[in-house]
Amino acid sequence: MVSSLNSEPAQTVAVLGAGSWGTALAALIARHGHHTVLWGRDAASIAMIDQGQQNTRYLPGIPLPDTLRATTDLAAALSGADLVLVAVPSHAFADTLRLLAPHRPEAAGVSWATKGFEPGSGRFLHEVAAEVLGPGVPLAVVTGPSFAKEVALGLPTALTVHSDTAAFAQSVAGVLHGPSFRAYTGEDMLGAELGGAMKNVLAVATGVADGMELGLNARAGLITRGLNEMLRLNRALGGQPETLMGLAGLGDLVLTCTGDLSRNRRLGLALGRGQSIDEAVTAIGQVVESVQTADEVMRLARRHGVELPIAEAVYAVLHGEITPGEGLRQLMAREQKAEYPTALFG
Repeated sequence: MVSSLNSEPAQTVAVLGAGSWGTALAALIARHGHHTVLWGRDAASIAMIDQGQQNTRYLPGIPLPDTLRATTDLAAALSGADLVLVAVPSHAFADTLRLLAPHRPEAAGVSWATKGFEPGSGRFLHEVAAEVLGPGVPLAVVTGPSFAKEVALGLPTALTVHSDTAAFAQSVAGVLHGPSFRAYTGEDMLGAELGGAMKNVLAVATGVADGMELGLNARAGLITRGLNEMLRLNRALGGQPETLMGLAGLGDLVLTCTGDLSRNRRLGLALGRGQSIDEAVTAIGQVVESVQTADEVMRLARRHGVELPIAEAVYAVLHGEITPGEGLRQLMAREQKAEYPTALFG
């Protein structure tokens, strides 16, 4: 069988995680002519998806392709898969890999559209995947500026796939690429994952500023200086600066800091308007990655001696150490200095 959208042979793809992002990606891949199976735990939701209707909890009102299959049976979802795409929250990432490992077809590489770090250890997800799955398994991260709802609706989107194995990055990008979806490739998994995680923390900062009605100048300043913080930490960790100037960094940062579909931005908006963290998270109703990611970003920064004033202020606000107003005053009280005291690309 050949995909109707390109000359590449159709593949069998197992998408693990039936939240908004996993459902949107599974629908996208199915529409591209690939045999796609979506796995999730909620039997009622999975049954509705499998009948070609919709994911009423996460993507209500958006029809899904009739060819998309869904199941709660993990072994069945992975049977015959050419590649696996994991789309679960970061706190469930390691456990999901442990569950899939014994059922993974030997030739199937594993990719993920999960953003964040391993809770507690702060490890990058590619490090977790390598440990759980062992050597020889092709790995790739799918990341970039993308809201699940817009992907499910078929609106134009561009993402990037990074892998140590160029052929596997191309294979993953091949099933994603289509008329309304551009998929690029790269080889910097660390930089791509750092951008995808750290932008969530910075989105809280811009959300707080907008919630406090500080204006568009403040928003632009926070985004630009936030990118600077991403580049500084990325350099200390050994990532490629070009990665963060592209879709995995700047692109995702701008989208998450300005788009109200972002859960992390909405958390910041609520905090800036005076709500508590618990109230805001409850109102959002889904996992807000920045709450845990801020801890891991600051752990990395302190380990490598990198100063991240915006991320540190977000961390302090999320831990109740300071109010959003106090965080703003601390940032504005910092001494005047050169915009780039050291080279970021040298």
